[in-house]
Amino acid sequence: MQQYPLTLDKFIDHAAKWHGASTVVTASRGTVQRRVGYAELRARSNRLSGALTALGLGLGDRVGTLAWNTQHHLELYYATMSAGLVCHTLNPRLTPAHLSAMINEAADRVLAIAANLVSMLPELLPLCPTIERVLVLDEAVDPSIACICGVPIEGLEALIEARGKTVQWGQFDETSAAGLCFTSGTTGKPKGVVFSHRSNYLHTLMSIQPDAYCLSAKDTILVAIPMFHANAWGLPFSAPAVGASLVLPGRDLDGASLASLIRSENVTIAGGVQTVWIGLLDHLDATGEDVPSLERVIIGGSKCPDALMRRMEDRLGARVQTTWGMTEMSPLGTVDSIQFPPASERSSGRPPIGVDLKLTDADGATLARQRGVIGHLKVKGPSIIDRYFNAAESALDAEGYFDTGDLATIDEGGALTICGRSKDLIKSGGEWINPAEMEAIIGRDPRVGQVAVIGKPHPKWGERPVLVVELRQGETGDARAFFDALRGKVADWWLPDEIVQLPAMPLAATGKIDKVRLRADYETGELDRYVATRP
Repeated sequence: MQQYPLTLDKFIDHAAKWHGASTVVTASRGTVQRRVGYAELRARSNRLSGALTALGLGLGDRVGTLAWNTQHHLELYYATMSAGLVCHTLNPRLTPAHLSAMINEAADRVLAIAANLVSMLPELLPLCPTIERVLVLDEAVDPSIACICGVPIEGLEALIEARGKTVQWGQFDETSAAGLCFTSGTTGKPKGVVFSHRSNYLHTLMSIQPDAYCLSAKDTILVAIPMFHANAWGLPFSAPAVGASLVLPGRDLDGASLASLIRSENVTIAGGVQTVWIGLLDHLDATGEDVPSLERVIIGGSKCPDALMRRMEDRLGARVQTTWGMTEMSPLGTVDSIQFPPASERSSGRPPIGVDLKLTDADGATLARQRGVIGHLKVKGPSIIDRYFNAAESALDAEGYFDTGDLATIDEGGALTICGRSKDLIKSGGEWINPAEMEAIIGRDPRVGQVAVIGKPHPKWGERPVLVVELRQGETGDARAFFDALRGKVADWWLPDEIVQLPAMPLAATGKIDKVRLRADYETGELDRYVATRP
């Protein structure tokens, strides 16, 4: 058989040759700003590779990106990775101190930044001695800003015009690094995860299967997952792999902008975390608008309350497809198949080929029984991390499995349900309380938008649970009803000591509820004014 290295340039090559008319749309505030076909995007990306090479970048060099979901960012994905460079995606919502720590650890040589983030550079660049050049994306560079802290600054379009040239892609081993992404750090210090060409290629083949994302050339996909977060769940690779059109909303993920794009571009599939869809639903309810083209919403990031899933399916007329994964898995782990009717109690689905799961006890010993029990979840596969960036030690156990840090159960049909994070367990009086069980019960209440249970320090019991809720827009109600919803469904000693009713839940940059901040705010008294009731 032929030697055919599994490198990511082949996805955009395929799309350009066989789906050249399929488009990539970039929007701002719900209005289309750019539209390009895959054939033109491939040509531009290739010339950008030549320009980056002309700057002296070589195999394995890192290019940092501080950018939104736009055409320029996608071109940079393929220009860097296809030339053997490493695309290091950075979260623009982090502080300069956090960003510089990641940039310095990665030793990024070039930083590509969205035009509307350039104001960060005077504070950021002095902290980043490895940065040699800055590229500005999406808009022309202000002529008055040609250099900051001795670092030259130029626009991407100007760079392509001045130095762009065609180059040959894929002249490296498939195990070469393609991307670098740091974990969100909501449960600890962020760690770097390096994706190889081979791992992302195989992840793409896994994700497009009928029992996974089920993508095809007829689809138009709205990517409401940031491209700086786990490669936007791999959609920048899987869409061109099947020839699907892409809709990139820029930084604007509010309900009005997304509704406008879904209608104008006839979006069939949309992906994003639950907070994005709450905003869309609230907008549609307020305006009476509809999004008739939408067939499916792929949701992930954290467990979605049942009431929200029902509301989404009723209001959008679309199937909600639940998933579970993590950055260390590229990120797909399991997915709810659309080939089967949705269950009344939605799981996170089954693993595609290429992902294996096992449950262990707290000491790491594999449980003799793997179905119908709760255990610590470990995973194995070709798109799952072996070790963190710059780490000397492997992150795997003796059998080659990675510990996800999740508690989970697998039913007799092989469907996975996440039962909470092991770090989130609350130890009260020497016994464990699982917040996820209470969150699931309260999440069924149609008044509830988001819910979290955290542990508070207690002088006698060690820790006690606190229920934190964010009601849906326009909803009111007696918080004591939440106690009644829990009574009889959990042990009496699990019942929370108090209920905090927040106007808005604190979120990490990836859209997940930030429990670290919730705990800190509780301990400093920031949440005291929102305490709704105590038993």
